[in-house]
Amino acid sequence: MFWLLLFLPLQALGAVDKAFGVSSDLLSKYVPSKSNTWNCLDGSKQIPWDFVNDDFCDCPDGSDEPGTGACRNQSFYCQNVGHIGSFIPNSRVKDGLCEPNCCDGSDERPGVCRNTCEEVGLAYKKQIEAEMKLRKTGSKIRAKYIAFAHKEKKRLEDIIQTFAAEIAVRTKEVARIRDIAERAESLSASALELKQQSPLYTSLITHSNALKSLQREHKKHLQREKELSDVLDSLRTGYNPNYQDMAVLEAVRGWEELAGLPHINDVRKDSVSDEEAGLDEDWDSDGLEITEDVEDEMWTAEDLENDLDDLLNQDYISLLLEHDEYVQASSESSILFDVASYLPDSVIPKYEEFKETLVSWLVSLGVIKGEAPSSADTSRSRQALTNAENELNKVVKEKEDAENELKEIFNIHGYGMEGEWKKLDGTCLRTDVGDYTYEVCLFGEAKQIPIKSGSSFTLGKFASWNPSPDVKPGDEEYYKKQVYNRGHRCWNGPERNVVLLLSCGTENVLTSVVELEKCEYQFTGTTPALCLPLDDADIKSKDEL
Repeated sequence: MFWLLLFLPLQALGAVDKAFGVSSDLLSKYVPSKSNTWNCLDGSKQIPWDFVNDDFCDCPDGSDEPGTGACRNQSFYCQNVGHIGSFIPNSRVKDGLCEPNCCDGSDERPGVCRNTCEEVGLAYKKQIEAEMKLRKTGSKIRAKYIAFAHKEKKRLEDIIQTFAAEIAVRTKEVARIRDIAERAESLSASALELKQQSPLYTSLITHSNALKSLQREHKKHLQREKELSDVLDSLRTGYNPNYQDMAVLEAVRGWEELAGLPHINDVRKDSVSDEEAGLDEDWDSDGLEITEDVEDEMWTAEDLENDLDDLLNQDYISLLLEHDEYVQASSESSILFDVASYLPDSVIPKYEEFKETLVSWLVSLGVIKGEAPSSADTSRSRQALTNAENELNKVVKEKEDAENELKEIFNIHGYGMEGEWKKLDGTCLRTDVGDYTYEVCLFGEAKQIPIKSGSSFTLGKFASWNPSPDVKPGDEEYYKKQVYNRGHRCWNGPERNVVLLLSCGTENVLTSVVELEKCEYQFTGTTPALCLPLDDADIKSKDEL
């Protein structure tokens, strides 16, 4: 009897609800006019109200048959009370098959499909609640990533500012040293040798040698003092006071007074060590710091330890040449002996030409000695210039690197609009599959590493976020895929490549690795960076469930 009902026309089964299969947002349009007519939704035709859902397609747009399969390319709406309504193609309506999307069974005739919306809705609600809880927890971690990005931005801005100031200082220093080097190279060997014979230069060298000698002796004395203090400390802590050896006792007392230490017997009584008492060679027995008056301009022990080597490594030739800038007493620089200064400007070029020719003849005849530049004496100045230029270039490069890194922090093509991915730069995710460990270091390199033995293979280096033309940079979908390419070439095959698919999770982990095609890998993983905070729409949707 039931099977006979399947082949009976709809009219024989009684009237069908005219709004059957209509979504809730269109219900208001499925109302007859006063003349009991109805307009197709596209406005192309007016039909009798009885023709709606009569299992015959009257409207060109098929809008008159929302609850039957009479019109092609239309959708049927399942109300799914207790769950979420959904659309299915109307070709699947009354085909004898229960559609999963229609848990209320409304796509089939009564009695064919069981209404499972209550249990499906309950399971779906639990799933949504779990996802929202995961997202809520992950979004808190993501917020920390964003805070880290802002701290990095501030740090890089400070570094760039520091580098800019240092570059300005080093640029001036390079100009100063270049001037010295050029003047040194312009000097003849004999002129430079003459300058080095000046009382100033010889005094500088003498002082330098004296300082080096004092430094050597100072270090010897420091070492001997340490060895002596170790001996006296051993005597102080190891002698037996019961023997009443006055010589030993006086030696101990003398050392304790000199070193500012409490008497060893008092320490033993209190069972407190010198270290525990906070006493050392810089403090007296009353806990007062031992200070030594140091005159202005005198160096402290710390200065001698940290700065003396730099002073002794000074380039004295460069200092000598710098000194010449302030001394203009040489007869060679006097205008009295500068013939060119008394000549008209029009005559000077011929005079200079004549002077050069005359000097050249006198040198060739041996009357005067030609001046040849000395590379040996100017090498230190040139090396100092090279070192200064290298240091300047190094700082310039570091500043450029910091500027480029700063640009990427809040770049949608880099670490995201909010900088949430900056924290994960270089974070490596790993998982074992079969005989291999697969690793991907975010924004770096993906690898295949043998667990037992063998060579590792590069599967690709980071190339881009989701390159699909259908995905807009900066959208959530954009950051769910990373591409790593140009890995090691497979034997008799293409280069290895990796597509990393990511989703929201409370941990940064790699969950699966699949080789979809030869040398084409798909990694999946989770990260808090994709856990967006819940908004009002999410909370409202949850409440409606």
